[in-house]
Amino acid sequence: MRIKDVIDYLERLAPLDLQESYDNAGLIVGDANKEVTKVLISLDCTEAVVQEAIDKGCNLVISHHPIVFKGLKKFNGKNYVERTVIKAIEHKIALYAIHTNLDNVTGGVNTKIATTLGLENQAILESKTNVLRKMVVFVPRSHVEDVRQALFDAGAGKVGKYYDQCSFNTAGYGSFRPLAGADPAIGEVGVQDRVEETRIEVIYLKSIERKLLLALYDAHPYEEVAYDLIDIANNASEIGAGMIGNLPEPMDEMDFLAYLKEKLGLHVIRHTALLGKKVGRVAVCGGSGGFLLGAAKRSGADFFVTADYKYHEFFDAEGEIVIADTGHFESEQFTQELLYDIITKKFPNFATLTTEIDTNPIKYYS
Repeated sequence: MRIKDVIDYLERLAPLDLQESYDNAGLIVGDANKEVTKVLISLDCTEAVVQEAIDKGCNLVISHHPIVFKGLKKFNGKNYVERTVIKAIEHKIALYAIHTNLDNVTGGVNTKIATTLGLENQAILESKTNVLRKMVVFVPRSHVEDVRQALFDAGAGKVGKYYDQCSFNTAGYGSFRPLAGADPAIGEVGVQDRVEETRIEVIYLKSIERKLLLALYDAHPYEEVAYDLIDIANNASEIGAGMIGNLPEPMDEMDFLAYLKEKLGLHVIRHTALLGKKVGRVAVCGGSGGFLLGAAKRSGADFFVTADYKYHEFFDAEGEIVIADTGHFESEQFTQELLYDIITKKFPNFATLTTEIDTNPIKYYS
């Protein structure tokens, strides 16, 4: 099995197109066509993790956080980023990061946190926009079923969580005249013709567009296929940041803080003033989630569980919600388990390991 096989599967679940603009997810170091020996999974990619990969015979490290966020102009080992990359290159170890693209999908990082906390009726906290398009294609009646099914098989026609193979179809006719040099599937060169056609409309994620177009050209009988690709403003309900859900039973605020500490194995929780009411609805975002505070309030959450809050940002709770900062590593620590489960389910006979190294750079004195 090649490194590419593992990467392709991960990117079908969390397409790179869904990463944030500042991110650097994807294959950072290595040749995707090399055979993969073993996979080592970690939250962070550090020198120690690469050394662990060397010691355990792994030539692919999959981390949540990219080791490289900004461009590197020199490779002389002056900092831990350069040293990690140099060590990986020297020992032919591929480094792959699956970061905000895994944050932004249902079943990803935030789903894992919500599930760990036992939240029910989970939904994306803030859906993404500008990730959907509509394809409109005109197909002769004789090939409508084949073309429509090909589009569905390529991933088009999914609407929300519970519906797929969705399309809208309108009957009409198309006119055309093949010119000299054409090889028409229907009609004759130089003669105007009319054909009964169906206009098929399907919604799809931009990330599958190339695959969709290949499927269209393969199934469509025309030499020149007529189609439109249209940007739409609809939210993608299964793609976006954070997660919202309900506790099975409401809790007192102090009981919920104790529950949160136990479930996430926390040393400490920084939080805003308690509001003296039951906790029933909880919003979560792994890592730096302060940008979702407004969405958490709008969702009716009693608690917003996230990380990396600065002093003055805590004031933004304004007595409307309790912000609970659990720590960055602590909020995302179960991502390793998530990735292990994803990979071993798809490749059950392949050696996949999780790091034994605690990569959290923050220590606690108590």
